[in-house]
Amino acid sequence: MKLFLIRHTSVLVPQGTTYGFTDVPLRPTFEEEAARTRARLEGLQFDQVYCSPLSRCRRLAAACGYANPILDDRLKELNFGEWEMKTWEEVSADPRSERWFADWIHTPAPGGESLQDQYNRLANFLDELRRKPYQQVAIFAHGGILTCARVYAGEYGLEEAFRHVTEYGGVIEIALEEGNALP
Repeated sequence: MKLFLIRHTSVLVPQGTTYGFTDVPLRPTFEEEAARTRARLEGLQFDQVYCSPLSRCRRLAAACGYANPILDDRLKELNFGEWEMKTWEEVSADPRSERWFADWIHTPAPGGESLQDQYNRLANFLDELRRKPYQQVAIFAHGGILTCARVYAGEYGLEEAFRHVTEYGGVIEIALEEGNALP
């Protein structure tokens, strides 16, 4: 099965702000960014379209011609819990952040989740998806979800996740095969 993973367009939040589960607005450049993404998908046919329920993903899906995708909470960005909408400077000042920065793969943010938690929920979604009779699927989601999907596909490990974040409005293609497995 081929998956086309589409990251939402750029968001209107100050640089250096954590905004995983928070439903944040998009930049005023949305229409131009969405047009570029739509052009990348032109001519592709999908058996099914899935989407994160957050508005930044739903809005791009609609702009690309998919007004009614299947929404799935497992496609949400990393949950930063108590650190949502705080700057990285504020997060760094929290004494609990030392442990998180030392092992962000396995240590959850306070009241949130770890990268492994996010990966596990996406892997659960992809495990279910693989059992469907689809040939080609589109997924509108977030940078962390796209990165975790690439880990699932065996492109790299979780420890390299933040080195491979897809650009806003970017589209990547991966194949779900029998060899894909949990790290």
